[in-house]
Amino acid sequence: MRCKLIEGTSENLKDVCDQLGLRSKMQKSDVVSIVEEVLNDIKENGDEAVLRYTKKFDGADLSAATMRVTQEEIDNAMAEIEPDLLRIIKKAAENIRAFHEKQREEGFMMDTAKGSKIGVRVRPLAIAGVYVPGGTAPLPSTVLMDVIPASVAGVKRIVFCTPPRKDGTIAPVILAAASIAGATEIYKVGGSQAIGAMAYGTETIPRVDKICGPGNIFVNTAKRLVYGQVDIDMFAGPSEILIIADKTANPEFVAADMLSQAEHDKIASAIVLTDDKELADKVLESVDRRSDMALRKEILASSLQTYCAIIVCDDLDTAVAFSEEIAPEHLELCVADPEAMLDKINNAGAVFLGSYSPEPLGDYFAGPNHTLPTSGTSRFFSPLNTGDFYKKMSVINYNEESLREVYEDVAKFADSEGLTCHAESIRTRFN
Repeated sequence: MRCKLIEGTSENLKDVCDQLGLRSKMQKSDVVSIVEEVLNDIKENGDEAVLRYTKKFDGADLSAATMRVTQEEIDNAMAEIEPDLLRIIKKAAENIRAFHEKQREEGFMMDTAKGSKIGVRVRPLAIAGVYVPGGTAPLPSTVLMDVIPASVAGVKRIVFCTPPRKDGTIAPVILAAASIAGATEIYKVGGSQAIGAMAYGTETIPRVDKICGPGNIFVNTAKRLVYGQVDIDMFAGPSEILIIADKTANPEFVAADMLSQAEHDKIASAIVLTDDKELADKVLESVDRRSDMALRKEILASSLQTYCAIIVCDDLDTAVAFSEEIAPEHLELCVADPEAMLDKINNAGAVFLGSYSPEPLGDYFAGPNHTLPTSGTSRFFSPLNTGDFYKKMSVINYNEESLREVYEDVAKFADSEGLTCHAESIRTRFN
């Protein structure tokens, strides 16, 4: 299950990045037709289609009455969780909430000439949808990261969907995290059918204004297809980490951090960029040794062989150039002066400075959001944040005197575009 050891230069930068295949993992045309069929079915048949797909894909035989989680189920889940874990979840929620409260927006009004005012009013979305996958392990951290920003923004209805287990229940830790984070209604629905239900609405599940949260290729394809019907957070793919390390880095730390992401998924990515061949060899040895002892060996084997690499660069500037081209989800700077290197970084979802800021700290506890842009999209997407759950309205307030001062300029501008009725709308107030 060895990952690749590659020589990286400024000349082969783009070729090496293309060989790693980081941006093509979510592009499978055959998935689109499958998801389109599911979405159309849900649009036409509502609850009946959702329940049919839930039985087909999740093995859970639910009804419209049992699809929504009850308060009793939430209370039982809270009581079932080991007290120390519940304490940790609550503390993580506090950290995440505190960070996202700093992102609140108030809008503004500004005075212009002769008593006129312009500005922006900020309003929370009325209803937001959050999706959290089931997969091979429950992810309460993702629940906190996706629900809390909506709660902080002031969204009144937060609809939460997650796949049920075969017995029709949801893992207690997921229900507890959703309740702590502020979800107002929880549904036992997963996969692309959950995205369709939240996008179009059914007899039981309400139509939302925005859908956020990670998922597999079917979920992300569904999000792409319903975009425009609703807003979405981002086009997300499998998890990835990129580590820039120099000779001062601890190879055991670097190897452990690589595996922390590679264990997510068979198509997850873990890449190290270094200017030190000796460090590269030590990291490679540690990755082999640690992966042999890991619990999720099969997943690691596939990820390491296909999407992981250690790239030995000419120098650290070349390493930064590789990082900027890859535009990773997570970027660790395990170098002597990480803050100086941070000034050179523009493309990354989250940056972790130094050997004692490992990526899992961000996954669980520090506070910044771990729902991040992947597959190179950190070039233009940002982490999920409180602002994602606002909408903004422009406000224009002129009086007669302030409009009189500019009306001829506005009318002539409209005339230049051939929109004479626009011009007349302005001039009629004074002529």
